[in-house]
Amino acid sequence: MPADRHPGSVEFRISSYCHQGGCVAVGTDRDEVVVRSSRIPDSPVLRFTAEEWDAFVAGVRNGEFDRAALQA
Repeated sequence: MPADRHPGSVEFRISSYCHQGGCVAVGTDRDEVVVRSSRIPDSPVLRFTAEEWDAFVAGVRNGEFDRAALQA
């Protein structure tokens, strides 16, 4: 999905595991999931459909995106 500027109405959430501010922030805008840098509130966002986001989250839960898996 293309990156763009997020509308001001999006409420972003940051993981409770993020302790130094270098994380991603996630929110919803209409029927999309939007992701941006937590350090730069006005940063461009990436937009994903619900199906794309669900597939990503399932992969995370399955360990497919652990650093060791990415290096293999």
